[in-house]
Amino acid sequence: MESARIFNDLPSAETASLARKSATALSRLLHEHPQIDRARVRLDEEDLILPRAALDLLRKLLAEMAQGNAVTIVPVHAELTTQEAADMLNVSRPYLVKLLTEEQIPYTMVGSHRRVRLRDLLAYKHNQEERSREALEKLAEQTQDLGMGY
Repeated sequence: MESARIFNDLPSAETASLARKSATALSRLLHEHPQIDRARVRLDEEDLILPRAALDLLRKLLAEMAQGNAVTIVPVHAELTTQEAADMLNVSRPYLVKLLTEEQIPYTMVGSHRRVRLRDLLAYKHNQEERSREALEKLAEQTQDLGMGY
């Protein structure tokens, strides 16, 4: 997977500005025409027909680029190296390997190398975020119960 290279490709200021204008226009059109399930796009004298799902994805992609973010599209069934998976979780590779060996994230072996399915990694990340949110809510409740004024 080439995603490690792509993660570093930040859009230029000019590209971000163009993406912002395009995202705004596309958002407006999708909002004004919620029943539309496809759109025609003209590129180099050729008409392309894009499904609604692709338009929604394009809007999200443009919005991220408008904020100056690099964007990578990866199929959910893709398999990641341990370094790619660690980068997505913003943890060290050794820590990720520890999570794998503790069976907190499923993985497969390809020869002597571990591979993590993106779907499994995203599920783990979602569960961790949910646990963090619940813990934060509990802390806020305790703070209110104790009258700490936060």
